[in-house]
Amino acid sequence: MVVANEAHRFIVNRQAEENAVELGDFFLEPIGRNTAPAILIAAMRAYASNPKALLLFLPSDHVILDTPGFHKAVQKAAEVAANGRLCCFGITPSRAETGYGYILAGDALAAGKGAYTVQAFKEKPDAETAEAYLKAGTYTWNSGMFLFRADVLMHEMKRFAPAMVAACEKVLAATVKDLNFERFSEDLFKAVPADSIDYALLEKTDLAAVVPADIGWSDVGSFSSLWHHSEQDTEGNAHSGDAIFVDTKNTYVRSGGKLVATVGVEDLIIVATDDAVLVADKHSDQDVKKVVDVLKAQDRQEVQEHSTVYRPWGSYKSIAIGPRFQVKEIMVYPGKRLSLQMHHHRAEHWVIVEGEAVVTRDTEEFTLGEDESVYLPVGTKHRLENKGDVPLRLVEVQTGSYLGEDDIVRFEDDFNRS
Repeated sequence: MVVANEAHRFIVNRQAEENAVELGDFFLEPIGRNTAPAILIAAMRAYASNPKALLLFLPSDHVILDTPGFHKAVQKAAEVAANGRLCCFGITPSRAETGYGYILAGDALAAGKGAYTVQAFKEKPDAETAEAYLKAGTYTWNSGMFLFRADVLMHEMKRFAPAMVAACEKVLAATVKDLNFERFSEDLFKAVPADSIDYALLEKTDLAAVVPADIGWSDVGSFSSLWHHSEQDTEGNAHSGDAIFVDTKNTYVRSGGKLVATVGVEDLIIVATDDAVLVADKHSDQDVKKVVDVLKAQDRQEVQEHSTVYRPWGSYKSIAIGPRFQVKEIMVYPGKRLSLQMHHHRAEHWVIVEGEAVVTRDTEEFTLGEDESVYLPVGTKHRLENKGDVPLRLVEVQTGSYLGEDDIVRFEDDFNRS
């Protein structure tokens, strides 16, 4: 079962295919409402078929290095949850981390060795408090991973968050099937109170339990976490992409293409993508969200659309745009094809870079190999297909009076798009 933002639906689908994972229920959120509604709706679906189902909730943005240790922790948590507890996974801290919330363990549970009641949840601490938590030995990092029994979760949510339960019931009843997805009504989902499962339930219930686990876990929701898990040089520098370090220490560079060179700096995070560059003090990376807030307030395009756009057939990236023209890099997955379509206002020229393309142009169908091209005039019915075993890559040059994505008429589509 997956709950994801609708913008990520094709990425999740593709990653599941690449890892031979068969997806079950796949819910799409039109907007974010934090973790409690996502967990609750998933639990409602499971409850309908098995009220005592044990549900393991895992966020997508973490690293777990000790897989066998994680499996043992899940087995322990399952025992605890089966006995009616709402079980949290607490990570044994390896350092005084200020970027995580903490869980203070209480008394040992009779259900078995290695599980405790929760005495308190603690917000992200300052450095001094984090050091005190580390020395105390009774605090663990709040991993955001949970194991609940469906009926226990439903009972406690009705007790502490009845308005959320009522709103989520309406959302679940009105889901619309779209391919292998289930879409939430945006109007109904907006009416759901936005809250984390910690605030909505776990800090209020007396059924919360914690299983401490030393499993090589890390939240990779920050760039300093990526730095921590990356291979570093002798000066503590790490990079993904093209980078040169001169007289530089403890710095993380992530480049999507251009060379990034640093001279005489330390403790920096530098991220260069197609449309933006971030430079931040490594100790302030938790404040990157403030930049996002500013971008949203200014209605900036960079926060609304990623430079790479994913589709069920592959992806495209705009690499140049100007008056009456746009250049895109297009990738089509093996065995996939775009819709049979035409455009009223633009012509297109395709140049194959890698792979083999099967092209439909009006009544013709023909194959293009690497370095070959085709011109598609305005109003031409056309289709692009990859029948090969490797990704098809091409450059598309668009010219015309209007280049918007809504200038499209679909005649046939494997993905039932209008």
